[in-house]
Amino acid sequence: MSSRGGRRQPKIPGGSYPWEEAVKLRGTVGVPSPSPARVGEPPCGDSTDLMEKVVERSNMLRALHRVESNKGAAGVDGMEIKSLRPYLKEHWPRIREELLKGTYRPQPVRRVEIPKPDGGVRLLGIPTVLDDLSNRPYYKS
Repeated sequence: MSSRGGRRQPKIPGGSYPWEEAVKLRGTVGVPSPSPARVGEPPCGDSTDLMEKVVERSNMLRALHRVESNKGAAGVDGMEIKSLRPYLKEHWPRIREELLKGTYRPQPVRRVEIPKPDGGVRLLGIPTVLDDLSNRPYYKS
């Protein structure tokens, strides 16, 4: 028996799951999908165009203003919001290229425990300010 959240889970022999017997598909074998995927075609058009729009100067400036107005705490790297603009002036070309190529990797979030009134704690994850900035353009305004 393995433990998950303090509860015991029964061991199930590999490949025999109870729900396999409950779901029996009927009439789908050999029937074409109503909207088949097209091989070699990106699902939403050209993703490069989308990422170009994401990292456009006006879009990233809007994201930067939102990150600065949020006045959040530093993440695991210790960089505070006031250090973000000078950092970006020096490193933006590399960061932009990583975002466009899909090689940008966010850092782990800093975990903080917030006490609850009932005596428990709530876990909060604080991203680095750079990771917050790189995710901001995807948020709705």
